[in-house]
Amino acid sequence: MLTDHDKQQIRTIHQAIRTALPGYQARPSQNQLVADMANIVAGSFHNYDRIGLIEAGTGTGKSMAYLLACVPLALSRKKTLVISTATVALQEQLVNKDLPFFQQVCPTPFEFSLVKGRQRYACMHRLNSQLQQADFFQPESPAKLQALAEHWKNRTWLGDRDSLPEAVSDALWYSICADNVHCPRHHPAHRNCPFHLARAEIEESQVLVVNHALLLADIASGPTVLPPLEDCIVVLDEAHHLADVGREFFAASAQLNLDAAQFDEKIQKLSKVLLPLLDAGEYKAVLQLADAHQALQVALKPVIRDLPTQLLGKTERRFTDALLPELWQRQTDELVLQSGKAHAALEQLNTALNEHSGAGRIKSATLAQIQHELVFLLQKFNDQQSLWAAWSQPQHKQATQARWLVSQQDRIYGHSCPLSVMLQLEDILFSQAHAVLLCSATLRSLNSFDTIKRELGLIQHEGLKEVVVDSPFAYQERGLIHIPQLNTEPTSDAFTDELIQVLPKFLQQDQGNLVLFASYWQMEQVAKALRERGFSLLVQGEAGRQSLLDLHKMKVESGQGSILFGTQSFSEGLDLPGKLLTNLIITKLPFAVPTSPLEEAMAEAIEKRGGNPFLQLTVPAAARKLVQACGRLLRQEQDQGRITILDRRLVSKSYGSAMLKALPPFQLQID
Repeated sequence: MLTDHDKQQIRTIHQAIRTALPGYQARPSQNQLVADMANIVAGSFHNYDRIGLIEAGTGTGKSMAYLLACVPLALSRKKTLVISTATVALQEQLVNKDLPFFQQVCPTPFEFSLVKGRQRYACMHRLNSQLQQADFFQPESPAKLQALAEHWKNRTWLGDRDSLPEAVSDALWYSICADNVHCPRHHPAHRNCPFHLARAEIEESQVLVVNHALLLADIASGPTVLPPLEDCIVVLDEAHHLADVGREFFAASAQLNLDAAQFDEKIQKLSKVLLPLLDAGEYKAVLQLADAHQALQVALKPVIRDLPTQLLGKTERRFTDALLPELWQRQTDELVLQSGKAHAALEQLNTALNEHSGAGRIKSATLAQIQHELVFLLQKFNDQQSLWAAWSQPQHKQATQARWLVSQQDRIYGHSCPLSVMLQLEDILFSQAHAVLLCSATLRSLNSFDTIKRELGLIQHEGLKEVVVDSPFAYQERGLIHIPQLNTEPTSDAFTDELIQVLPKFLQQDQGNLVLFASYWQMEQVAKALRERGFSLLVQGEAGRQSLLDLHKMKVESGQGSILFGTQSFSEGLDLPGKLLTNLIITKLPFAVPTSPLEEAMAEAIEKRGGNPFLQLTVPAAARKLVQACGRLLRQEQDQGRITILDRRLVSKSYGSAMLKALPPFQLQID
């Protein structure tokens, strides 16, 4: 329960916020958020089932509300507050703005850290090895590596990818980034590496900011970076992304037609180098690796022979109801066993090498070359084990996975992805954490939490608290949604031509315009035609996102006006306040076309249960995305403007009225 001390702490901080911000006005909606969040975390609604689904509209001050509710409780109860986001933009807002401000007004001192994955950091030992052994590693750009080494030496670079002094390619970065093999903490040469320095800061912090993928990766393995979850209050901001991030995290893929000769060559090379370095007991792992690899290749042969039959000349094939060929099913247990043995042997070798190198018994040059091979083999065998472990799970009346093949040039990959992650999230997150708050401006679909509760497996949680706090914005007075009359449906081939004809009527060339498209192809076709008519456009993909937004801002603020074209990624997380956006045009309802194997499998599973995939899956998802898109217009209370939706299905289809009711309460004009 909330104690009198808790309440007084929150009031004291709230008063300090009012004093520190000139013109600050207390919002009833934010007060409600703080009260409900604090009571959920304190167990006022349920003693142990402390979970909240919290939809807070734009302008409610959601992030400051959960800091105000959770930081005092975390400090008084000796818990760690873990804030997880889906976007870099929100992480930057929290770390660079919200948390430094909150530190100033909080009477109890606390520290916070941004937690990034290991691969976001460079391993300086690995970088220097590439420079010293350029003949072996053949780095893509030695000059850039040398420059990075100098920046690190002079501390003009923090050693992470996000603060790089100059852009580097993905290939170059992955050749120097930290991983478990190259950057062990106990090794003297790595104690001052960027990754381990950053991890040391975490141990002193009471508030940790992560992203959803890192959160799941850490808690699924232990956790190893975060404290035990029973000692954590977890805030999942942008929680509507959690199910998709979870599916991606628990997915697996691996190349099926492995090049056996390449693996034999690498293992023989390892054996030759390791023979004089390891004692007899340690060298057994090399022999176990070779044996496991041979057994794996034998088990894979029937699968490889059968691949042409399964693909029939196609580049992609999904297994209906996730049923693998019977021949493959018979091989799964052996493939899981042997790939696991190979991976375990490589882990033993890595441990032995680290011990020997830490004692100075292996030259750095030799160690770097061995590690280069180890990383390759560890990843490949881990991929095999993960895929075949997923494919070994029986699929009964209802499929629980999507399974498919993809052919890319001469390589064929197998894929697996869970249709739902509700059981995994319950097991590693909801049943473990001290308290969990799931927040977003768009948690509901069609004004109901049912979809998100099904996706995340929260239906059976008796203590689950649902909170809806509407935006304080005066939508009726500040904005208008206009649905004009058109001649063609968005599903028609002629719709793009009509867009080209009618769009100029709705553009305001002296204002801030954002036009959202459902596909890159359609956006590019319209952009090409309008440019031929003399329109000046900023088009997503033709420059970096931030560069486009900076140019858009410069043009609007100089009085020129600007027209920004974007796709779905511009409908969320894009903040264009004031005159930067007064005219929003949505060309088409954001329906996802179920063409990916995962989407097809999810639709197939709903049909098997007697449901309607379009109404249960597609419409709720599109409604949520449409609300997000409309949320781009008003970002501050004084903002104003209009939204034009060029999709008559909101009026002509039976589901349209429900989608309209889910939108913010703007004025509505239907021609």
